[in-house]
Amino acid sequence: MEPTQRAVARLTAAGVHGVALTWVDNAGLTRVKTVPAQRLARVADEGVGMSPVFDVYLVDDSMTGSPRIGGPDGDLRLVPDLRALTPLAAQPGWAWAPADRSEQGGAPYPACQRRFAARQAERALAAHGIEVRMGFETEWVVTRSGEPVGAGPAYGMARLVGHSAYLDDLVVALTEQGVGLLQLHPEYAPGQFEVSVAPSGPVGAADLAVLVRETIRAVSVRHGLDASFAPVVDPDGLGNGRHLHLSLWRDGRNLCRDGDGPLGMTRVCEAFLSGVLRELPALLAIGVPSPAGYLRIRPSFWSGAHQCWGLENREAALRFITGAPQDPGGANAEVKCFDNAANPYLVTGAVIAAGLAGIEADRSLPPPVAGDPAALPEAARPPRLPETLPEALGHFERSAVLRDALGEALHGAIAAVRRAEAALFEAATPREIAAATRDRY
Repeated sequence: MEPTQRAVARLTAAGVHGVALTWVDNAGLTRVKTVPAQRLARVADEGVGMSPVFDVYLVDDSMTGSPRIGGPDGDLRLVPDLRALTPLAAQPGWAWAPADRSEQGGAPYPACQRRFAARQAERALAAHGIEVRMGFETEWVVTRSGEPVGAGPAYGMARLVGHSAYLDDLVVALTEQGVGLLQLHPEYAPGQFEVSVAPSGPVGAADLAVLVRETIRAVSVRHGLDASFAPVVDPDGLGNGRHLHLSLWRDGRNLCRDGDGPLGMTRVCEAFLSGVLRELPALLAIGVPSPAGYLRIRPSFWSGAHQCWGLENREAALRFITGAPQDPGGANAEVKCFDNAANPYLVTGAVIAAGLAGIEADRSLPPPVAGDPAALPEAARPPRLPETLPEALGHFERSAVLRDALGEALHGAIAAVRRAEAALFEAATPREIAAATRDRY
C-alpha cells in the first residue's frame, strides 16, 4: 500500500472525515482550507487551489499590495505534508496537516514561508554541517467574554487547581497527538499559562507551534473558554510571548557547550548567536510583527527589551542557558522578545539566516550583561530594541541579510503588510490596539 493510501486508511480507522490544511500568513494568522479525508490522496498529489493574495492580508482581514504580490489575479496549489498528518484529539472527526505552497505547474512558490524555513535549515546543514534544533514556548490567557479567567497568585497552584480539568484535557490532547510536552504551568498574568514542547528541526518546530496553538484553542472552546494568544490582552499588564529556544548540533555534538568560547560555547555557536544578536532590530519585524507587540516589550518586564545577551538573564533579549553537566542537550539559547503574532516559519528561517551570517562573518559576542539592563548607568546600558513597528520595519528593510535570505517576493510582501498594519493602528490608543487584536491570533 502506498504511503498516501496508508494515511487515508489510518484516518478512516480513526473516524476522521475532514482534514484541515493550514498555512500561516505574513500577518501571523493561521489560515485553512479543508478537504474530505477520502480526497486526501488526490490532494497530496495535486494540491488545492488558493490565491496568492493571502500573503498581503492584514490582521483585520483587509488587504494591501506589494511589488510582486497582491490583487485578484493568480492561483497557487496548497499541498499537504503528510509526514505531519495528525488526527486532532480535541476535534473529533478532524485531522490536520501543514501545507507547502507551489506554483500551478508544481514549482516551489518563492513566497512560501514554510519552504523558506526549510531552505534555511538545509543551508545550515549543507554549508556548515549544522543541524539546528528549535522549540517554542507558547503563552496564552484564558478568557471569557474578553476578560481573563483564573484567580490566584502568579505561577500559583491555586490557578492550576481552578483549571485542573481544562489543563488535564489539554495534556491528554497534546499527548494523543504525539506532541512531546515538556512543561505546562501557570504564568504571571491573570488567567495566563505557558506550554513548552520538545525541540525539533526548524520546520517541525514551526509546525508544532501551529498544532499546539490550535489544540489549546480547541480544548478551550470545549470548556466554554477562549484562548487569547495576542501580544497583549491588557495593555497595562504583562503580555504573551512565544520564546524561541535553539541549539546547534554537528555529528551528534551540541555546539552550545564544551567549547572554548564564552560560557563554554564553541566558536561556531558564538558566531551564530552574535549574528542573531546583531540582526535583532531587523528580526523584530518578523518576530514582533504587530503594533500590539510593542506594547509588550518594555524594560524590566522580562520581555527582552534591550539588544544584549546574558547568562540565564531573563531581561536580555538573547538568554544563554548552559544546562546541567549531565544533560548534553540542555545547553541552548532563547530569544525572548518574540510573540505569538509572528509567523513561526518566518521566525525559524530568519533566525537561522541571521545566525549563518554571523558564522560567515566570523563575528564575536560582546560581553554578557548581568541583571536588569535598564538599571545600568546610561553609558553602560545596551541599546533598546525598536520601540515601534515602523522603527523595526526600517531595520528590516535595511537588512541585506534578511532581504537576501527571504528573496524579493517574500521580503516585499512582509514589508507591505508591516507598513499597512502600522498605518491601520497609527491613530489608535494602546487600549484600542489591544481590543482590536485580542481575539485575532
